[in-house]
Amino acid sequence: MLAKYKARMFNRKASSQKSNPDQIIEALALHPGQIVADIGAGGGYFSLRFAELVGSQGHVYSLDTNKDFLEFIENIANEKGLNNVTTILVGEDNELPLPTNSVDLIFMRNLCHHLPNRMEYFRKMREVLKKEGEVAIIEYRSNSGEGFSFHRLFGHYVPQEIIIREMFEGGFKLQEEFDFLSEQSFTIFST
Repeated sequence: MLAKYKARMFNRKASSQKSNPDQIIEALALHPGQIVADIGAGGGYFSLRFAELVGSQGHVYSLDTNKDFLEFIENIANEKGLNNVTTILVGEDNELPLPTNSVDLIFMRNLCHHLPNRMEYFRKMREVLKKEGEVAIIEYRSNSGEGFSFHRLFGHYVPQEIIIREMFEGGFKLQEEFDFLSEQSFTIFST
């Protein structure tokens, strides 16, 4: 019951005007037939939007460490008739159980601060991406506005310059940076 509540809360936050979900979707420029991995899918807001955009010829993998969130995503996908969503339960050990050279886009929103060994994880991401694959990372900033912030208080952020450096060291190049999110950085990398 609590997991359903949290999943709905994550989806409300992701879909809020403050989070600019339509601008995020536009920046990703997804098209039918693409394969997307939504890592740290939470309540599945973006996974379900992606599934609609890539259509029946495409596919979305929703990965999370919480099986209840994944069940929530499956239920909504079924209600919407989206047969192109596969949920994958992952452990806390930096595993990335996706086929090699299979994914066009990896999407990670507010996840980097949870990864214990980002460099290792970023290298694994290269293995699952197709040759022209991309990685979109949205992550809380350390200076996300004035006043009190849970993200700063609990260290739930990774500065954008560190993400860029680590992705570069992991074999990626910076493709684009966006500045329309008030509390987060948004960068897209390519192989």
